[in-house]
Amino acid sequence: MKSAFPLVLDLSGRLVVAVGGGPVSARRIRALTDEGAVVRVVSPWVCEDLMELVLGGRVEWHAREYAGAADLSGAWLVHTAAGDSFVDRQVARDAEDQRIWVVDATAAAATAASIPARADVTTPDGRVTISTYAAGDPGLATSLRDGVADAVARGELDLRRTRRRDSAGWVALVGGGPGVDGLLTTRGHELLRSADVVVVDRLAPRALVDRLPDSVRVIDVGKTPGHHAVPQWRINEILVEEASRGLGVVRLKGGDPYVLGRGGEERLACEAAGLSVEVVPGVTSAVSVPAAAGIPVTHRGVARGFTVVTGHEAIPGLPTGRDHTLVLLMGVTQLAQTVELLVAQGRPAHCPVAIVERGFSPTQRTTVGTLATIVELALARSVESPAVIVVGDVVRLSPDWHDV
Repeated sequence: MKSAFPLVLDLSGRLVVAVGGGPVSARRIRALTDEGAVVRVVSPWVCEDLMELVLGGRVEWHAREYAGAADLSGAWLVHTAAGDSFVDRQVARDAEDQRIWVVDATAAAATAASIPARADVTTPDGRVTISTYAAGDPGLATSLRDGVADAVARGELDLRRTRRRDSAGWVALVGGGPGVDGLLTTRGHELLRSADVVVVDRLAPRALVDRLPDSVRVIDVGKTPGHHAVPQWRINEILVEEASRGLGVVRLKGGDPYVLGRGGEERLACEAAGLSVEVVPGVTSAVSVPAAAGIPVTHRGVARGFTVVTGHEAIPGLPTGRDHTLVLLMGVTQLAQTVELLVAQGRPAHCPVAIVERGFSPTQRTTVGTLATIVELALARSVESPAVIVVGDVVRLSPDWHDV
């Protein structure tokens, strides 16, 4: 193709004729049907993927050879990949004679129309399509598309709307993991780059927040042990207020929103106000921080289950068997009371315990001991939050256990 004019077509409800039933046709036809096009396939045979669309009623199949210009009657677009150069050239000529745009998938440099390399990103405000065209070089177009898509996945490109929303905004509860950039999900990156407002926790990945455009408003509602500057009811109100103004709001939390993160309360408050809410899971510190210290919460022959509980409240009755691991979040302040309760409930005093502070950070530190010694060790080492406490025989797998 010597010249090219990029154009977006709405093919919903419009006829597209596809000549050829192989994998190339199947891939393009699936994309066309996903966009709402009415697709007619002309081919004596179809591949398995295309047969799936036929059997599903999404495609009309004429099981025969291409019969000429009449097969293209009523089409808005034609796609040919017959596998026979003579047939493909004939289809292209017939389409040209009827002034129908034709994509010849077998002649990238000569086709009258071309389908660019494409990737889609779904934001709460709608789909964003990334398309690249490289003058008859599909390989280069694909490489460029992948580069842009990767930049989006890494949160490097701004996905916010530049026009005001006509309706209410949206809220996304995003789990940021244990505070490390690389453990935020791709979906989390997409939503951060789509947000007008970010409501952030103390343990969320702050480096990501620091890299947001200056025009993104950041509201810090971080809590420290014993000091909740912004109470939960007010956080709920902030989410509702901002989204009700037509803004896209991300609630960026450490760990996972639904693992002792009060995400359920925030979702219910937003939905009660009629707002759309998306929840993006995060890598919970209950599993990831012990892993960073070399401690699996389950291990064959050692522990076959684990329980996660908050450590700043009274510990409920829990399994006490040696094959069950207990993980405590927010448990440093009441460590002495917790140890006393666990022993009273049946955990032996020699049960291994590990406290992992500041997981995944350069200052990560692990303190190991037993229920009989861990309180004294924690005081001697000035252990402080944030920290994850692991109780059970899996602690013996820690690289630090040899010091006990």
